[in-house]
Amino acid sequence: MKDFSAYFTMKETDAIAYATTQLDMFDHNAELTCTEIGDGNLNFVFRIQDKKTGKSIILKQAGPVARISSDIAVSPDRNRIESEILAIQYKLAPGSVPQIYKFDSVMNCCVMEDLSDHVIMRKALMEHKQFPLFADHITTFLASTLLLTSDVVMNHKEKKDLVKSFINQDLCEISEDLVYTEPFYDCPRNEVFELTRAFAKQHLWDDEALLLETAKLKFEFMTNAQSLIHGDLHTGSIFVKEDSTKIFDPEFAFYGPAGYDIGNVIANLIFAYINAEMTMDAGPAKETHTSWLLETIGSIIDLFQDKWNKLWDEKATDRVAQYKGFKSFYLSNVLKDTAAVAGLEMIRRTLGLAHVKDVTSIADDAKRSQAEKFCLIVGKRFIMEREQLTTGAKYLEILKAGVQHD
Repeated sequence: MKDFSAYFTMKETDAIAYATTQLDMFDHNAELTCTEIGDGNLNFVFRIQDKKTGKSIILKQAGPVARISSDIAVSPDRNRIESEILAIQYKLAPGSVPQIYKFDSVMNCCVMEDLSDHVIMRKALMEHKQFPLFADHITTFLASTLLLTSDVVMNHKEKKDLVKSFINQDLCEISEDLVYTEPFYDCPRNEVFELTRAFAKQHLWDDEALLLETAKLKFEFMTNAQSLIHGDLHTGSIFVKEDSTKIFDPEFAFYGPAGYDIGNVIANLIFAYINAEMTMDAGPAKETHTSWLLETIGSIIDLFQDKWNKLWDEKATDRVAQYKGFKSFYLSNVLKDTAAVAGLEMIRRTLGLAHVKDVTSIADDAKRSQAEKFCLIVGKRFIMEREQLTTGAKYLEILKAGVQHD
């Protein structure tokens, strides 16, 4: 019998043994099968199913190093963080995240609800599918999880206890390096598409004004314990189907700037937009898909503000939060961070270590380079003009100007 009293990295057969001996979720005569389904940069993810009943679960295990690079050591405590934040988000935004059934601190794994009836949003968007309810779903999740974990609403001592619990040093360091630092110089660890390199040097690496702004943003990220954020909220961390949106994989969670999560969502929808622009043939299908993506991007910015303001009026507890003008001041800073992070994400996914398939899958080299230059120019504008990006319409102006620039 397999011994799970000491940590080791599991394989599929081990995951079945774990489900049989460590969980009370299947019948004693279940016929269990297991498939490793994870394709991420950090973890091992297994789907375990009973062939007789169809019942299934997900088992996710954290390893001691990142799968993307053995040079990146990461604490397995991230699995504890993920389990706990999903439990918090499950309460704050019911129906928006998978349910957690168990966390095992020895094996550094968690067991959660299987969402196999959903699809990964990035994959669905690259197949040019639309999800009309997504903007409504994601803004409800963002407003609820970001505002309700802030000092505006929470007891300040309880919030500070959460800040301590979610200090996530290793994964924050990854973000500090891969998002805020390495994309902005010719770092040896970067993976730069050769047709884009000269453009990156001219427009980003040699632009001292831009570099100064990224330094300000990096230290904002490191010091602003504003809200309990997901920390890596891209379209590869979202499951969707026509009537449902589920956010998962919050292992980068910590207390940081609220705009970080919103900006990541926006940037990854823009990746889907530029993918469609470069890969779809001209015609009604392309027009429908790109129009929906642009509408969704704009709607997220505007709906988020509406829901945030309504929730603030209902839930704010701190006396000074009621002072005239403070709500708009606070929200304006969240929106400023949103724009900046959208720009950072677009740039780092183009020039850094971790790219996105929306862009790398563009087979035509010239079109891929065109897409990457679009991301760099738009991303730079988002950073430099972040104080003006207060409505969805302003984002769309820059996106349309970026396409014309190409």
